[in-house]
Amino acid sequence: MKRLSLCIDIDGTITEAYDWIPRANDCFNTKITPKEVKVYDIHEVLGVEMEAYYKFYDLYKETFCEEARARLGVKKVLDKLYEKHQIHFVTAREEKLKNITEKWLFHHEIPFDTLSLLGTHNKVVKAQELACDIFIEDRYENAVQLTSYGFNVLLIDCYYNQGPLSTGMTRVRNWMEIKNFIESYEQKTYQYAKIATSG
Repeated sequence: MKRLSLCIDIDGTITEAYDWIPRANDCFNTKITPKEVKVYDIHEVLGVEMEAYYKFYDLYKETFCEEARARLGVKKVLDKLYEKHQIHFVTAREEKLKNITEKWLFHHEIPFDTLSLLGTHNKVVKAQELACDIFIEDRYENAVQLTSYGFNVLLIDCYYNQGPLSTGMTRVRNWMEIKNFIESYEQKTYQYAKIATSG
């Protein structure tokens, strides 16, 4: 039986966070760099109306999904974690992107147990359904909401999520730090469980 239930976001978490920038710069005649992406809402970064951004996104969303690069170390770490733990991808992507998302995961040989495309940033209910032990996320607002419901969240460091950390939230810089945190968490959790059952 696998020990921990790990819920993991996709965009900006297992994929590189700024791959959309060159195409957006071409479309909107801007010169945005990653360091200028200080907020999650891309239309604000680009200085355009939300409607204009949504038209751009609708045009290229499948391309973004197909061409996304995996973050450094993500496959190696997830291969290792999958040996012991459940891996559930929980994303705000729309359900219509399920096939292309699955194809990307299979192409990159990323292991997982389930894939949930919610079409919303509200991930609390799904995290509860999956009895989530640790949620790995890049969107600051999602992390705050999840911790407010008692979930442990690893916030993978990006320029756009630099808010203060709430209780239960830990900032990590890369997938090796994620691996180290989960291994430490697992060790502590099962030491406590062993003490509790032996007592």
